[in-house]
Amino acid sequence: MTMDLTAIIKKGEKQFVALCPELDVVSQGLTVEEALKNIKEAVELYIEEMGLPEGIGTQEMLVTSFEVCKHAKTASPVGA
Repeated sequence: MTMDLTAIIKKGEKQFVALCPELDVVSQGLTVEEALKNIKEAVELYIEEMGLPEGIGTQEMLVTSFEVCKHAKTASPVGA
């Protein structure tokens, strides 16, 4: 049985960092391809050891981006 999971890959200082947000698993590699291969292996090991949480892989996920101002400030302190 296979399932579709998400890999978010971004360039770090020296390597590419890969995140599977459904399981909160992270890996890395020197290339995008290596990072993708390593996150797949890490997710397979996670599932083997921890099992698959209920509902994972059955929900639709929206992956998008948004902009924020680097120097944005809230109107009041958070939690006030």
